[in-house]
Amino acid sequence: MTVHSLRPGAGPASSRIFLPASFALFLLSLVLAVFFGVVDLPPGDVAATLLGHGSPEAQAIILDIRLPRIATGVLAGIHFALAGFLLQNITRNPLADPSLVGISQGATLSVTLFLLFGAHAYAPGSSAQITEIPLHWLPGIGLLGGLAACVVVYALALQADLGPLRLTLAGIAVGAVLHAVAIGLIAGWGSTRIEVLLEWLSGSLYARTWRHAVFLLPFTIVGLAVLPLIRRPLDLLSLSTPVARSFGLAYRPAFSLVLLLSACLASSAVGVVGPIVFVGLIVPHFACFVAGRHSALRLPLTITLGAVTVTLADLVGRLAGQADEIPIGVVTALCGVPVLIALLRKTP
Repeated sequence: MTVHSLRPGAGPASSRIFLPASFALFLLSLVLAVFFGVVDLPPGDVAATLLGHGSPEAQAIILDIRLPRIATGVLAGIHFALAGFLLQNITRNPLADPSLVGISQGATLSVTLFLLFGAHAYAPGSSAQITEIPLHWLPGIGLLGGLAACVVVYALALQADLGPLRLTLAGIAVGAVLHAVAIGLIAGWGSTRIEVLLEWLSGSLYARTWRHAVFLLPFTIVGLAVLPLIRRPLDLLSLSTPVARSFGLAYRPAFSLVLLLSACLASSAVGVVGPIVFVGLIVPHFACFVAGRHSALRLPLTITLGAVTVTLADLVGRLAGQADEIPIGVVTALCGVPVLIALLRKTP
């Protein structure tokens, strides 16, 4: 599985330590996210709560607030990173991420429509406010919007000859239109719902519950289960189309399957936490860089580092913003740009 933008710099000896090191970093990020937050809890209370006999206040904070948002963030990070990895391979485009095929924009438009006009459909003839809209529908609404946009892009690319370039061009065109429509609706009819909408657009784990983690979990399980089955097709899809077909690959079915998998992963994550930027773009590159010539490590590193990135970004946003927490999308954008520049400077 190859990401073509960077030539990894790690040697064989150093590469062997990266997978256990990334897993250790993942465990450390979980511990930090559990023990630290806006409410300062003594470490003893946190440990006691995890063992089942903490104070009522600590139990409410740890079990009902921190743990569900951590679980949701871990799953969303895996989804974004894995979707970016898959898209960068099949499109052979180092800048590919869920926005490339219109997934983020489709989810954004569907959620925008729901938040701006959902009150009227949910309570016809009333002056329903945002609090009366069933916000637990947002993940499903975002998922459907992202998948619908991907289907449109796929259909446009399929009209000619399905391939990386046509998929990319169709995705850029459709994504631009969807984004423009969403921004126009926000500017024209945002009103009292603009605060909730902007919070979702910036990417956030605020008020995420176990329901959101449970929503993501089936997609995570299916996605991880399918990966071993598509390993060889995914390797071949990173080659040119004629070469891939010369190895006996059924190109169109394989391409479509990987695109569908990436669309489901990304759409479900965007629907739950919003379009968090840079995770799907940067994490696969970083995994590729640190894995060196050990290509088998790139996928597990991508999965682990995706979870770490979102978990730590959420922790930084909570600690830096305190009561007014900084959205994850802001943190990943501010940190992602320097990381990308540093990786590019090391690229031959």
